[in-house]
Amino acid sequence: MNGTPLYLARAYAALKSLFALLGIAALGAFFVLPLQPEAWVSVATLAPFAGEPAGPAATEAPLAAPAAESPAEREQRAVSEYIAKRYRIADAAATHFVSIAYRAGAEHRVDPLLVLAVMAIESRYNPVAESFMGAKGLMQVIPKYHLEKLTDHGGEHAVLDPEVNIQVGAQILREYQRRFGDTETALQMYAGALDEPTSQYATKVFAEKARLDALRFKARKQTAQSV
Repeated sequence: MNGTPLYLARAYAALKSLFALLGIAALGAFFVLPLQPEAWVSVATLAPFAGEPAGPAATEAPLAAPAAESPAEREQRAVSEYIAKRYRIADAAATHFVSIAYRAGAEHRVDPLLVLAVMAIESRYNPVAESFMGAKGLMQVIPKYHLEKLTDHGGEHAVLDPEVNIQVGAQILREYQRRFGDTETALQMYAGALDEPTSQYATKVFAEKARLDALRFKARKQTAQSV
């Protein structure tokens, strides 16, 4: 090439190619490398990989664990679940009725399971049940015979309120227990069947209460084992 030795021409061409490659690499590094640190920091901060320690925001105190179920709550839950399933009523309704029965039982000193057993036989947990004799609600209270008790809760119109109906029913049961000194006779009186010789009504109530008693025993046994 115009008198230039061939080996010098080849060396010159190789040197130009090398500089061209170095320029392209430098240009790529200019655009790529500055972005990498920020990108990795962002990923590490916002979404740590599995197994990596969490960032400051993720290491805050965890939510408090739910409070342990008390023995009374466990018992009432077991009873509510049984009633809902056996009598095909909503879980929320069963829980509500059971809660009222336990409060009424405590207030009037009547076993709440007896109150619930009466409800089962009287209305099958239908809060708007009504008989041809005028008995109404969950515990089939006859308003005309217990107006003084209903007055304390707002009057006769309140008889279909589950809270009022159960409270008044439990009060009636307690009065009959005190009068006769015997739960079987009190139940027969409650049903208006005091002269019925076989005590059929009381037998039905006791059978239902026995099923509820078994649930109570099981719940209390589980509580004792978990202590």
